[in-house]
Amino acid sequence: MTLSPSSLPFSSNFSPLFKPNPNRFLSLFPIKTTILSVSQVTLPSGERRSYTGAAKFRSKPKELVLGNPSVTVEKGKYSYDVETLINKLSSLPPRGSIARCLDTFKNKLSLNDFALVFKEFAARGDWQRSLRLFKYMQRQIWCKPNEHIYTIMISLLGREGLLDKCREIFEEMPSQGVSRSVFSYTAVVNAYGRNGEYNTSLELLDRMKREKISPSILTYNTVINACARGGLDWEGLLGLFAEMRHEGIQPDIVTYNTLLSACANRGLGDEAEMVFRTMNEGGIVPDLTTYNCLVDTFGKLGKLEKVSDLLRKMEATGNLPDITSYNVLLDAYASLGSIEEAVDVFKQMQEAGCAANAGTYSILLNLYGQHGRYDEVRELFLEMKVSNTDPDADTYNILIEVFGEGGYFKEVVTLFHDMVEENVEPNMQTYEGLIYACGKGGLHDDAKMMLRHMTEKNILPSPKVYTGVIEAFGQAALYEESVVIFNTMKEVGSEPTIETYNSLLYMLARGGLYKESEAILLKMKESGVNRNTDLFNALIEGFRQGGKFEEAIKAYVDMEKSKCDPDERTLEAVLSVYCVAGLVDESEEQFEEIKASGILPSVMCYCMMLAVYARNDRWGEAYELLDEMSSNKLSNIHQVIGQMIMGYFDDDSNWQMVEYVFDKLNSEGCGLGMRFYNTLLEALWWLGQKERAKRVLLEATKRKIFPEIFRKNKLVWSVDVHRMWEGSAYTAISIWLNDMYGMFKNGENLPQLATAVLVRGMIEQSSTAEEYPIAKAANSFIEENLSSTFSFPAWNKGRIVCQRLHLRRTLSSVETSEEGAKRDQLIILNNSPLRTTTFKGDSFDPKTRKSTRTELAPSAA
Repeated sequence: MTLSPSSLPFSSNFSPLFKPNPNRFLSLFPIKTTILSVSQVTLPSGERRSYTGAAKFRSKPKELVLGNPSVTVEKGKYSYDVETLINKLSSLPPRGSIARCLDTFKNKLSLNDFALVFKEFAARGDWQRSLRLFKYMQRQIWCKPNEHIYTIMISLLGREGLLDKCREIFEEMPSQGVSRSVFSYTAVVNAYGRNGEYNTSLELLDRMKREKISPSILTYNTVINACARGGLDWEGLLGLFAEMRHEGIQPDIVTYNTLLSACANRGLGDEAEMVFRTMNEGGIVPDLTTYNCLVDTFGKLGKLEKVSDLLRKMEATGNLPDITSYNVLLDAYASLGSIEEAVDVFKQMQEAGCAANAGTYSILLNLYGQHGRYDEVRELFLEMKVSNTDPDADTYNILIEVFGEGGYFKEVVTLFHDMVEENVEPNMQTYEGLIYACGKGGLHDDAKMMLRHMTEKNILPSPKVYTGVIEAFGQAALYEESVVIFNTMKEVGSEPTIETYNSLLYMLARGGLYKESEAILLKMKESGVNRNTDLFNALIEGFRQGGKFEEAIKAYVDMEKSKCDPDERTLEAVLSVYCVAGLVDESEEQFEEIKASGILPSVMCYCMMLAVYARNDRWGEAYELLDEMSSNKLSNIHQVIGQMIMGYFDDDSNWQMVEYVFDKLNSEGCGLGMRFYNTLLEALWWLGQKERAKRVLLEATKRKIFPEIFRKNKLVWSVDVHRMWEGSAYTAISIWLNDMYGMFKNGENLPQLATAVLVRGMIEQSSTAEEYPIAKAANSFIEENLSSTFSFPAWNKGRIVCQRLHLRRTLSSVETSEEGAKRDQLIILNNSPLRTTTFKGDSFDPKTRKSTRTELAPSAA
């Protein structure tokens, strides 16, 4: 590994446990209120309309923009002269002479060319340069601005909120010999309307009529939009709508959508229905905005079914809605989590003869996935492909996210291969989702394959992709490979995020590699990345696995200094420190603190407490806690695991219930799985349920938890327990030794070398590795069962080994002994006797599965 360790700034003195307050520091935000004013507008008809609107305001003028000489216009966008002028003006200093810039263009550029110049600066928001050029042109004869240029300037200044300058230019048009038309009027109306001055927009509308200038559809749409946003009452909006129709101007899609948007903002359901009906009668085809407004309106009123009714009315009149309308309604139901209503809309669409598109299926696939209905997701995707609707990248991204969150990690990889076969190009979201699932499921080979695929496509992986690959390698305890990916990430300029560092630290924590964690912390500090709660959780777990219990508690205390609030995992990690250290009173205190915080202690917490009670002969507390766990009415998982410990599911038909729980937990990923199985095996072993412990460990390996645990070839058979707790390590070593003993009794060849991996990382080269808690425990356990057969080799202090000759001699002595001849196992794995009690209000019989309940006897130790 390329990282070097550094020491954490902890003092050597043990500190009492600090309990941070999670409710510290509440931010207060001042709330400003806007006073509304009521005014009246006089219409041409003489009618005075009252309206309620926001208080008048004018946008603050923008800060002076001096222009950037490096900004040049795209070559070929305009003619050579226009491009040259734009570039010259762009590089002109604030007090530079515009006259000199234009000298070489005199009589070469038309007003249309100048209009292009103004549009380019308008697109940049450079109103200062535009205004200087405009003022210069006003003083010239050869390039005096026409109404088109005036209109561009009015629009630009209005967009920037400079209403005084905007009005000044508009008012001076006649004195400059430029006639005002509907275009310049509409521009100034829009300028005031977009800045909240809709009353001024109404005044300008009246004024243009008095000047015999007929408003256009654009003018009315601008006024109606300004009034709708400003707060003019509904009757006033309808009055404007009636006026435009009276003047022979037919409303268009923009007009109707503006009115529907007003209905949505005001919650006017009946009025929205009336506008929509009028729109259809007028032959205007609704668009996406139309249906969004309808859904918004009736969604706020809790009457989304009204939109379905409107679509049915369109269908009945032969005016078939397009797919957009159904998708908008589907999306609305999906956002509410209403599966049945969404399916009804889908069926309605199919009955109307409207073909679904990829967007339709994507909405439904996501909806099913969010509710964990994975079979329906698969069926719908198959239906999509059968109907010749081609999935796009968004569809695959949804499926990848759905199955990744659901724990179907291999299925996610299959989707990627399907995507490649269908010639659908993955995007960065696709790769991030794929590798996130691989990381969560520990599929390091698949993650590496996808990373290689990105490299072949010349796609630079994002930090999230690299983090997922590190996570995948980490789940398989491939530490060196993870660090190589981390270093590669930095070399290519993809800066590690806090999530990247957290993945590294959790990986190291599971193996107890606290020295490597210190090196990562140093790198993190150099990069200026702030610590968070997850990081401290990883530190606590890493120190605990390495037997550094005081350092683990100091890391918990240090959370307060970094202003990180502990979460549920923090409290669980601290409990694990006390339980592994065998501190019963402190464990009880922490367990009660978790309960007092309003959190139901997890199955892991219960298992840790059961183990620490059993190890310390506190059988009364163990019985009581097991009873509490098994009869927990808030969590089926607690009940099933508690009753499994007691033997209620030992037969194969009932064991399916346990497998179901294991599968549900597997969807949370290997990280949780490792914590879960470690604590469960710890409880089972110390409670004397060793046969069940063996069965549980085999279930874990079947689900790719502890993939490194058993390695077997002709030369070496190994068991790797460096990421295990004491109980799970004893279980794994027992299975390993029993397998070798069974093969020996059957006359099969033993390996050249049998090895038990106890410690990994830098500490392997140090003699202190033998003092690691898991190393001491595992070595003592093997010595108790095989005398001094195994030993620490000089070349690696992190494992114990035994040569074939020595192993055969030891196993032969066991077999020839009177006791060994009677047994098939080297280490007997059975379930200790249990004594019977009853559930609260219930009973159970192991034979009939109906009436009796079992409880542990003290001999379970």
